[in-house]
Amino acid sequence: MSFVKQLAGQTAIYGISHILGRILHYVLLTFYLTRVLSRTEFGVYNDLYAWAALLLILLTYRMETAFFRFGSKTAQRTAVFSTAVISILISTTIFVAIAWYYSDAIASWLAYADKAVYVQLFALILASDALAALPFARLRLENRPGRFAMLKVINIVVNIGWVIFFLELCPRLQEAGYSWANFYDPSKRLYYVFLSNLLASLFTLLLLLPAFRQIRLHFHHTLWKQMIAYAWPLVIVGLAGVVNQSIAIPIQKWRLSGDVWHNLSQAGVYAAAAKLALLMNLFAVAFNFAAEPFFFSHSSRTDARMIYADVAHAFTLAACVLLLGITGWMEIVQHLLGAQFRQAIHLVPILLFAYLMLGLYYNLSIWYKLTDQTTYGAGIATGGALITFAANWFLLPQIGYAASAWAALVCYTLMSGSCYLVGRRFYPIPYRWARMSGYLLLTILLVCLMQWLRQVWAISMGLRLALHSLLLLLFLAIAWLADRQVLVRYWRG
Repeated sequence: MSFVKQLAGQTAIYGISHILGRILHYVLLTFYLTRVLSRTEFGVYNDLYAWAALLLILLTYRMETAFFRFGSKTAQRTAVFSTAVISILISTTIFVAIAWYYSDAIASWLAYADKAVYVQLFALILASDALAALPFARLRLENRPGRFAMLKVINIVVNIGWVIFFLELCPRLQEAGYSWANFYDPSKRLYYVFLSNLLASLFTLLLLLPAFRQIRLHFHHTLWKQMIAYAWPLVIVGLAGVVNQSIAIPIQKWRLSGDVWHNLSQAGVYAAAAKLALLMNLFAVAFNFAAEPFFFSHSSRTDARMIYADVAHAFTLAACVLLLGITGWMEIVQHLLGAQFRQAIHLVPILLFAYLMLGLYYNLSIWYKLTDQTTYGAGIATGGALITFAANWFLLPQIGYAASAWAALVCYTLMSGSCYLVGRRFYPIPYRWARMSGYLLLTILLVCLMQWLRQVWAISMGLRLALHSLLLLLFLAIAWLADRQVLVRYWRG
């Protein structure tokens, strides 16, 4: 079987768990909440989850990647797993104690002075997710994407079930006179959304308990120091990645032109539009889940570098097709949002390109993980984070939330370019840059044409969608003519 085909299969399985789960999640928390919550409430929701993403990197301190590096040899896998889990268990316990004790102060710092309970809920959510990270990593390393996908989907389904219970069923039970439902307070809708997440995370952790039976209560101090030395630069990479993906909403809260609550309302509009670029982001994430253990497991092959080049080529082509499909059908896709949240959909193509470049960066960054040059990765990611932060900080008051979309695109493009240029010195890979650049430039041209058709040609939506679909078919035809032999080789092996 072709290695690209094998990776595509695993990416599809990871993608099913992420995309199917997130689509379910998306239908509820975007389609549903943009019709139930105000813009301000939706802004608060996205603000808190942005901080949660940042803290989760700190709580796991990239032990899952260190586990891939040191646990790839079966003989020492149990020792590596046990040491990593014990370390995270201790640090997570300390974090929960601190967050709980200082919850009032943290809530005030976030401008939610009367919502310390949000801090407490998120502390427990993060603790559950941090403890689940290594069992999930073990499933990936042991090539068990099916169970990985099943558990991820179960987590989302349980989350959705609790949200429906709290926001839909409980009010109806109260109206019907069921006294036991009187605990429900309709003014605390966000609280119940966060509580649902906590209950789902705890249930998932419960399902992962069998993995913890493989732990040996022996902490290998020397091994732990080696793992930390390998992982700490990746923590910086992870933090920078979260800054690039999630920091827009927290900065918008303070740097847009209104007061905090008006800015949160605008941030809610931007966040909703960013959700429409979700599929590209999920594709990049699903690819990264499949590719990271794949790259490590094939690093000893004599043709490993050619395999990595093939993977980057295939990823670029698939991502361009996905981008054109979403952009071309934007008239349909926009209805996933409530009517009051559609003002920023013109930014979706920019965000799609940004996430495409992020996925390309995942491809190009393999060299510093394989060569243990993770400090270079930390430097590149930190540079990207500084660009993102500076662009948002200085441009948001000038051009509004569009600054966040352009900042993401510039950041990921520069990170990809820097990663490739530095990587040539340590681990040169023969990427097919001529073809990959051609796909990207053709995609940009066709997206611009789609946007031009929307603005200057007053035709029916059906005819416009047909024309956009023809442009996508044109791209596929050109790709087939240019790379038919390569594409057939990817499929047949």
